[in-house]
Amino acid sequence: MTEHETAHDRDGAQVSTGTTVEPGETAEAAIPELVIISGMSGAGRSTAAKCLEDLGWFVVDNLPPALIPTMVELGARSQGNVARIAVVVDVRGRQFFDALRESLADLDSKGVTRRIVFLESSDDALVRRFESVRRPHPLQGDGRITDGIAAERDLLRELRGDADLVIDTSSLNVHELRAKMDAQFAGDEEPELRATVMSFGYKYGLPVDADLVVDCRFIPNPHWVPELRPFTGLNEEVSGYVFSQPGAKEFLDRYTELLQLIATGYRREGKRYVTIAVGCTGGKHRSVAMSEKLAARLASEGVETVVVHRDMGRE
Repeated sequence: MTEHETAHDRDGAQVSTGTTVEPGETAEAAIPELVIISGMSGAGRSTAAKCLEDLGWFVVDNLPPALIPTMVELGARSQGNVARIAVVVDVRGRQFFDALRESLADLDSKGVTRRIVFLESSDDALVRRFESVRRPHPLQGDGRITDGIAAERDLLRELRGDADLVIDTSSLNVHELRAKMDAQFAGDEEPELRATVMSFGYKYGLPVDADLVVDCRFIPNPHWVPELRPFTGLNEEVSGYVFSQPGAKEFLDRYTELLQLIATGYRREGKRYVTIAVGCTGGKHRSVAMSEKLAARLASEGVETVVVHRDMGRE
């Protein structure tokens, strides 16, 4: 599929994507790189895992430790499709920890490159976090939160000593933790931003998953031009009509500049995905044409962009 070729998603909406897939391409089999994320409950394991997922890692949450070597073996058979695996392990008991230790020994004997990331936090910070969400510590049983924290520290002491990277999150917020993970795993590349540009019709309601909403109803409607009415914004004549109207090109230029500023801030704050909703009355002409042009501008700026025409064809 070449750049901006139209396809359909699972819900039947028409989609344009910048992804190019060459037929017959295969990748050499290789043992995936492995990162094991563990640490104290409430210290940010889920946030660390989400960060790696956004960086392109294949992330498995709460995989039983005995299955880690099997996961790596399956990744090696994927013809390069799974080159980096991150596994979140949640140590709840001595038997669980023994299984993890055996798996690590198995991986070492096979020459698998693996790193252990351990998320640490002070008792006070962990207590505040558990109290703020009104949840018990998974190991406290009938005792107090501090009892569960103490039991978990005891179980994890050896694993912490073997960790390649220990991150103390006691005084970190979510963005600061993501920045530390990016520094370790993103390499020299700037974190990638992915955008979905979605055309829609206001008469069908606002998209609930939109981060930004753009209104194109200030542009004259091609619906009232009889020879253009049957077509959509994907048609060259309709698109030409839309962008010949006063303010249309200027709007595209200035909004693209604004998105460049927003994208810089999103990357800085660790946001990897953004949905931009572009609306007109019916989601057939103006919003479709504007979405296609906006997506092309974003793609030219290095943003991985997908276009979804939510309401096109509903009339």
